[in-house]
Amino acid sequence: MTEEELLAQAPEAYMNEPQRQFFRNLLLAQRTDLQTRIEQEFRALREQEVHSDPADLGSAEEERQWQLRSLEREKRLLDKIDQALERLARGDYGWCDETGEPIGLRRLLLRPTATLCIEAKERQELRERHLRDDT
Repeated sequence: MTEEELLAQAPEAYMNEPQRQFFRNLLLAQRTDLQTRIEQEFRALREQEVHSDPADLGSAEEERQWQLRSLEREKRLLDKIDQALERLARGDYGWCDETGEPIGLRRLLLRPTATLCIEAKERQELRERHLRDDT
């Protein structure tokens, strides 16, 4: 199924078996790509050469820290993908954790790991902004 075919389906077909299979394939492909990137970045970290010049050493350490932060973000995304695959297996995928309403196909195409519908996500961000402004 293509994205166009997915979006052309009737609203009553939401999260039917073909749609679940579409998202399972999408998540598995993203997971494979992400694992490959993580492995390449780990390999690059292990292969970094040691510098004796203090300026080079500082630059190399800064780059290493940047790579580690990037790896941590990618690891968190990998965890979210695994959680989405678990939700698919349980039959919970595509439904808002807060409201129980459909998250929506367009939102899931943009962010396949989404757990909240747009309205619930906006409320969450508003609460976070309010808490941040109060401190």
